Amino acid sequence: MKVDKITDFTNYFSYNSVVILSFFFICLIVLIINKITSGKINETFACRRGSIFNPMTYIRMITCELCHDGWEHFRNNFITILLIGPMLEEKYGSINLLKMILITTIVSSIIHIIISKKGAIGASDSVFMMITLASIVNISSGKIPITLILIFFFYVADEIIKQISHKKDNISHDSHITGAILGIVFGYFIF
Repeated sequence: MKVDKITDFTNYFSYNSVVILSFFFICLIVLIINKITSGKINETFACRRGSIFNPMTYIRMITCELCHDGWEHFRNNFITILLIGPMLEEKYGSINLLKMILITTIVSSIIHIIISKKGAIGASDSVFMMITLASIVNISSGKIPITLILIFFFYVADEIIKQISHKKDNISHDSHITGAILGIVFGYFIF
């Protein structure tokens, strides 16, 4: 009888976006563990310059995406990811979306290592990739969507200005710009 109640309960829910929901739950677990360890997880796995002979340098280029500075940082990234991600996963497929997230993370990490001496954490690069990618989901061949222009103006131009002005706010604006550019590249040329 108890098994039937559990089955009935689980029938009401759908794990409708495997990549996005898995990404969410992994980042949430990392956030909780980071809190329990007083920030040791973020300290260990943040993307930062290191020896090319140290394997951790390469591991950090991916794990930094899973770390967040706190609940607000996590919430701000995942509000957008949970809103846009399932639509993109349905349009491009789970494997392609996972590839886009991984490529964005690695490219963004490489650029961040070259440009900045500070460590970087968070999924903001993937957020910006998804924002620009979502704005061109229904592109007509040979036409530039007005939504892309508006997104570029409101999100990307602001990040470029902040990057140029060297605003000291502990935000990796270069990662945001990289993610946005990769979203356009994925949408127009690759996927």
